[in-house]
Amino acid sequence: MQPEPQNWWVIVDDAIMEDVGSGDVTGGALPEDLIVRWQIEAQSDGVLSGVAIAEYLLAPYGNDPDTSFIEVHRVDGDFVTRGESILSGLLPGRRAMMVERTALNFLMHMSGVATLTDQFVRRIEGTNAKIVDTRKTLPLLRTLQKYAVRCGGGHNHRMGLYDGAMVKDNHIAAAGSVTKAVETLRGYLSHMTLDQVDEAVAAGADVVLLDNMDPFMMREAVKAHKGKCLFEASGGINLDTVRGVAQTGVDLISVGALTHSATAMSFHMELR
Repeated sequence: MQPEPQNWWVIVDDAIMEDVGSGDVTGGALPEDLIVRWQIEAQSDGVLSGVAIAEYLLAPYGNDPDTSFIEVHRVDGDFVTRGESILSGLLPGRRAMMVERTALNFLMHMSGVATLTDQFVRRIEGTNAKIVDTRKTLPLLRTLQKYAVRCGGGHNHRMGLYDGAMVKDNHIAAAGSVTKAVETLRGYLSHMTLDQVDEAVAAGADVVLLDNMDPFMMREAVKAHKGKCLFEASGGINLDTVRGVAQTGVDLISVGALTHSATAMSFHMELR
C-alpha cells in the first residue's frame, strides 16, 4: 500500500532538500566507502503508516547487494508493538545518515495519525457509524495525512473545497435561509436546530451535518428522518464521547483531531 497521489515522492524529496540544504556537514565527513547495517524499530505500540516513504528514502543505493539492500518486515496498516523491527538493510553510511531523520519524521507523524484513527474506530465497533477525517490538516501534507487515516481504518471526507459542497452557518446567513442555501448548494449543513434539520431534509440535502449537537438531539433528528439522507456528527468529539455519538444512529462521525492533534508514534534507527 502506498500513499496517494502517485507523485507523493515529490513531497518527500522536498523534505530531504529542506533538511540537507547545501549538504550534510556531519554525514559528509564519514568515509565514502563506509557501509552500515541499519534497522528501524518501533518504540511504542501502534498502527503503521509511512513505511513506503521510509522504504523509498532507504532504497538500495547501487546494484551491489553486498553493500546495499533493504528488507521490509511490516507494512502500512499493520499493528506493531514496541521493539518490533519495521525495516532493515545495508547502505553507504553517508546516505543512511542523510535520510534517517526525514524517514523517521514521516513514519512517526503518519503512524501517529493512523494509531489515533484506529483508537476511534475501535471505540465505535458494533455500530453502523464510520469515522471520517476533515480538512483540518497540515498545509501541503493533506494527502499523506488522509492516507494515514485510511491505514488506521478510517475514511476520507472531501479532499478540499473542490470535491464537495458543505453549507455551514455563514453560507446560510448569506443565502437568507437553509432552504435557499441548500437549493444553491445541495450538500452539508452545520450548527443546526431540529427545525433546521427538518427544513434541510425537506429541501433535499444529501447529508445533514449535526455540528455541536448533544446526543439526545442527534438521536431525535436521526429517528425523524432515517433513510431520507445521511447524518454526520461533528464538533469536539473525542475518544470518551465518540461511542455515545455513534449510538445515536448517525452514519458518519468527523473528527478533526485525527490530523491536527495526533501524537507522534515513536521509532528509532540503529546503525552498526
